[in-house]
Amino acid sequence: MIIIKTKEEIQILREGGKRLATILHKVKEKVTPGVSTRDLDIYALKLIREMGDEPAFLNYRPAGAKIPFPASLCVSVNDEVVHGIPRKNKILKERDIVSIDLGLKHRGLFTDMALTVPVGDPDPVVVKLLQTTQEALSVAINAAEVGNTIGDIGNAVESFVGGRYGIVEVLAGHGVGRAIHEDPFIPNFGKAGKGTKLVPGMVIALEPMINLGTKNVALDSDGYTFRTADGKPSAHFEHTILITEEGPEILTYP
Repeated sequence: MIIIKTKEEIQILREGGKRLATILHKVKEKVTPGVSTRDLDIYALKLIREMGDEPAFLNYRPAGAKIPFPASLCVSVNDEVVHGIPRKNKILKERDIVSIDLGLKHRGLFTDMALTVPVGDPDPVVVKLLQTTQEALSVAINAAEVGNTIGDIGNAVESFVGGRYGIVEVLAGHGVGRAIHEDPFIPNFGKAGKGTKLVPGMVIALEPMINLGTKNVALDSDGYTFRTADGKPSAHFEHTILITEEGPEILTYP
């Protein structure tokens, strides 16, 4: 079921999105060699609490999960695509890349955002992957116009990437707002004109996940972490978007 947000809810989501973006960009500044992924999680939770808000992911239990997610921040390193669990013995090193994915609950409503950050001086091939994935997010956002469909968004990303990289197909963007995950499911591939039509008041999280090699992924034994099937790096960028008559509005800007 698609949930159209009220004017009051939209204003709260604007506030929450700005807070989330501010927090995540502060966490980004802490991504340096020698820092543990658990350190990043602790810092993110500290910032959330200082703002008087709640982490969306901590103790969240998606359908099929055996245990609730044990952290506030998803930290996925190199070949980890998404949902990496922060650990104190997982230390970042030079030339790693790190996806930091955070959800925020502000005044009862949810926003979602992710960045992929290089550690130190990364391989130029990996830099190009990050640039392409970030550009793919912009392409997705530009396609999120009233009257377009979910298929138009996916087709725009797929056409932009053009077979240069592997687009993850089993994971996708989603509706967000009253819950951290709502309908619709928004793949990063698809047929133009197909699927749910975009209407004003929809709030969606768009998040291309693009791999340097194969599109295929595998789920770790921890039940959360997805990795590329070939062990090559993956990049992930995400914004929460409001659909308006004037065009897509990015809510997760600091």
